[in-house]
Formats: sequence, C-alpha cells, structure tokens
Amino acid sequence: MLINENLSLIITDNYDVSLKKLEIFVKRIKTIRDVDCRGKKVFVRVDFNVPLNEYSAVSDDARIVAALPTIEYLVQSGARVILASHLGRPDGERMAKHSMSSVAKILAQYLGQSVLFLQNCVGEDVEFAVSKMTNGSVALLENLRFYAGETKNDPEFAKQLAALADIYVNDAFGTAHRAHASTEGITHFVETKVAGFLIERELEFLGSRVLDPERPFTVILGGAKVSDKINIINNLLDKADNLLIGGAMAFTFLAANGHKTGTSLVEKDKLKLAKDVLKTAEDKDVNMLIPTDFVVTDEYNPEKMTVNEVKVVDSDIPDGWCGVDIGPKTVEKYSNVITHSRTILWNGPLGIFEIEKASRGTFDVAKAIASSEAISIIGGGDLGKAIRKSGYDGYMTFISTGGGASLEFLEGKELPGVAALDRI
Repeated sequence: MLINENLSLIITDNYDVSLKKLEIFVKRIKTIRDVDCRGKKVFVRVDFNVPLNEYSAVSDDARIVAALPTIEYLVQSGARVILASHLGRPDGERMAKHSMSSVAKILAQYLGQSVLFLQNCVGEDVEFAVSKMTNGSVALLENLRFYAGETKNDPEFAKQLAALADIYVNDAFGTAHRAHASTEGITHFVETKVAGFLIERELEFLGSRVLDPERPFTVILGGAKVSDKINIINNLLDKADNLLIGGAMAFTFLAANGHKTGTSLVEKDKLKLAKDVLKTAEDKDVNMLIPTDFVVTDEYNPEKMTVNEVKVVDSDIPDGWCGVDIGPKTVEKYSNVITHSRTILWNGPLGIFEIEKASRGTFDVAKAIASSEAISIIGGGDLGKAIRKSGYDGYMTFISTGGGASLEFLEGKELPGVAALDRI
C-alpha cells in the first residue's frame, strides 16, 4: 500500500495524554521527501537488531527488508548514505558475536551494490572513509552499542556521530522510544533531521488509522499482564467498537468475573482494575469479549517452553491446570467479530505460540484476519514473530517493527526519537 505524500502524520507536543487528545496536536513530520539529499552525507539510524544463528548469520532479515525503501530512495537521490544500528546488548563492549558485519553482507545482496563496512562508529578513520564516499554509495557503521555513550545518550558521543552527517534521518521506530545518542542526542548537533519511510508508515498506521479508523474498529489485546496493557485499554476504549482479550491477561479478567483459573497467571492485585475495565467498556457500549474456553495443560515449563498433556475446558479451569491458549469456541466467536470489522488493531499473542500445542489460537485468529477485508495493524515484538511463524504475515496490511515503541505510542507516551524531528 502506497502512502499519500500529503498524509498528515501524528506528532504531539505532549505525548503523555490519551489518544483522543492526540487529535488536537496532529502535525506533519518532515520526511526525506522534504529535503534535497543529493551529494549530502545522510546519517540514517536504522533498526538492524536482527536475530543471528549459532554461526552469527542473520536468521530473520525482516527488519533489514523494512528499511530498504528508505535506503533505496536515498541511493537513487544521490545521497551518501551512512547507516547506523545496534545489534544485541553488548553493553559498551566490543564483541565479535554482535558485529554488524554479517548484516552488511545481507544488505549488499538486497541493494545489489557494495556496502562499505566500517569497523568503528566514530573517529578519524571513519570520518576519512565517509569523506571519500561517492553519491549513491552506502556505508554501514559497526554496532553503536559497542560504545557506552550510545545508551547513556552521551553528548560527546552524539556530537561525534553528528560530525558524519549533513542530514540526519531516523528510520528506526523500534528504538524511537529510547533517548539514546543515535536517536535523540545527535539531533542537537545536526540542523536537518527528518523521518524515513518506515517511521512514516508506523505513524500512519499506529496514529492516523487508529485515531480515525474505518468502522467497525476491533482491538485485539493479548500478552501476559493486564497492568502492561491497561494504558492502551483506557486509551482505546474511546475508539474501539470491539475489544477482544486473550493471552495470560485473560485469566485476571476471568478471575474478576468469579471463575476458577487453576494455576494460570492471575494478577490478584489487579482484580478490581479488571472489573473497572469491564464496567467502563459496558458504559461506553464497547463489545468487550473475554475467552469462554481455554487450552490448558497439567504441566508447563517456561524455561524449556514445553507442555505436557493438554485439553480444552470451558470457563472454569480445574485445580492443577494452567491455561496456555484460547479455545476453539473463543476463536470462532472472535473470528465472527473480525469478519465484520473494517479496521483491526492487534497487540500481543493470544497464547504461548512458541509451543505448537498452544499456538492455534493465535494462528487461527491470524487466519481470520488474513481472510477478512479489514485494514489490519499488527503490533511488533512477539506478535510480529507469531504472525510470521503463522505464515499469514503477507496478508496483513501493516506489521509494526517496534515492540516497546508501538506499545508506548499507543499508550500516548512520548517517543523521543520522533519528537526530536523537524516538522512542517
């Protein structure tokens, strides 16, 4: 789906407000379309924090692919493209297993041209190499988190990064909620700072499409804890027509309704909160559904990610049994709602999808969305992995690249990496 170049994107002067108030602050962020990049050194913060296998080879290149439209546009515009990312958590130490060198090889294959891999991020050697770049060439810096100054947002390190740039581009939505040297600090030392196409799409779908959805608008929330999603729930109860609950957080709602939950995860200190949410949904005429049946197991090992015997039970979960997925009746009920929806926002898996016996709920709901005509907006993180594992990722309208960032944005919190960019 192409993005309208005149589309208004979401940015606020104060993110710590509910989504309904964001409409007051809608403004357009400048993007790479708004600046002349030819012959300029363009520093692009990308999110190449990709999983590596035991041989240090890239095992999932989805984040690399997601950054290609921005990189290719800059190359075709005659920019001198300097890419920077983190990989893993080396905590300020240089570690071979976290080197960006393997990413450089994959990127070169996708671009169809050589990528200059620089073994440092700052210093005279890097500045010299960048000064010799030609229009349309691409360089990739070594792992930003080999430097302690990155996560500490050290001004000196940020200033050294800025020395490489005429223009700064942030296209790493997955780290936009972190005020790091390469996402926020650098913007204090570069005059022109704009968004790439990936952040533009993230803001379109998580912002504009949620604030003004085609209706009926259905929100699906999974994950472990009600406390992790309460801000999203409160924000979206003013927007949603339907709210479908899954994941371990469902057991807190189940307990709040007086049902037995066996050994399932229940936030006992959040039972009143769960009751309040149910009452608020009723008052706002939101069709809020919690699972009516579950896949349960008599033994779940979270370290080995295994379950023993499984069975399906209705509502009450027997003593000694733990819920690990929504059941088939719930899937059918949720699928019926999905079929009649025009916009769907989904954040968080509905079961322990990593385990085959506990994956059907998530995968079958993904199938229902893939078969629908709705605009489907999928949260990142674990849910993004689940959707790709289900095989239905190609049928989704948009899958966010940011787990924590998408969560915080939907909560209405400030994203430092976006707030620092220029506006029109």
